[in-house]
Amino acid sequence: MNHSEFAAFLKSRRDRIRPADVGLPAGPRRRVPGLRREEVAQLAGLSADYYTELERGRGAQPSAQVLTALARALRLNGDERDHLFRLADRPIPPATHGPAAQVQPALLGLLDRLATTPAQVITDLHQTLVQNELAAALIGRPPAVRGPAASLVYRWFTDPDARGLYPPEDHPHHSRVFVADLQAVAARRSGDSEVRRMVAALRRRSEEFAALWDTHDVALRRTDHKRIVHPSLGVIEVDCHSLFSEDGHQRLLWFSAPPGTEGAAQLELLSVIGTQDMTAGEHSASP
Repeated sequence: MNHSEFAAFLKSRRDRIRPADVGLPAGPRRRVPGLRREEVAQLAGLSADYYTELERGRGAQPSAQVLTALARALRLNGDERDHLFRLADRPIPPATHGPAAQVQPALLGLLDRLATTPAQVITDLHQTLVQNELAAALIGRPPAVRGPAASLVYRWFTDPDARGLYPPEDHPHHSRVFVADLQAVAARRSGDSEVRRMVAALRRRSEEFAALWDTHDVALRRTDHKRIVHPSLGVIEVDCHSLFSEDGHQRLLWFSAPPGTEGAAQLELLSVIGTQDMTAGEHSASP
């Protein structure tokens, strides 16, 4: 690993990012041109001491997971991300639409500005790429799995626990919406092997999915009204909105409730209790 070049590259990428780019206040006493080291560490989910060691050219070789987190925090494009992996002497991840995909900078920038709103970025197959803390508090963190099971659509039809996020009486609606959305994605990604394998596996494993798929209903999921089952606050009624990337491969989802409603009060309370009552993997994280 080229420690000195790695450290210099991290610093150069940190210096170019303005606080406003990631939803942070500039502040009158800021003495660095870009982000502070502790701010990058926070965005990447790392300790400030660990990141400081990396930027000083010290410490052990960072893992692929750490490099991916740094690439997201520093808003690296594809070429810059690959360069970061080369400097760290790690294999470059293959280009993918799945959970290892690089979050598109425009969506990530918007996510950073939604600090008081539950929000996350997912792929077109409903694989969670990144979420803010309020989204984790509302719907839980995504399970640490790879392959088809990283998709909520896949888990919805193959794992009964994935349906705990919604009341049972709402399950038929979500099943129809998921399948209609996947039909639209399959048409847009015609010939894509990842989509073909997922559809084939779901048809084999779920009679419900197969029956809905054969209706040929098609509709991208742009907005939806949801009732989310929270372990501490009960059922929370929210509106879910989607903003699609230009190529359609990724979506920014955010959850809101009209002012003065019980849902709005519950979301405000959620910002106080956070994730303290949530258990890892209890709910899916890409509805």
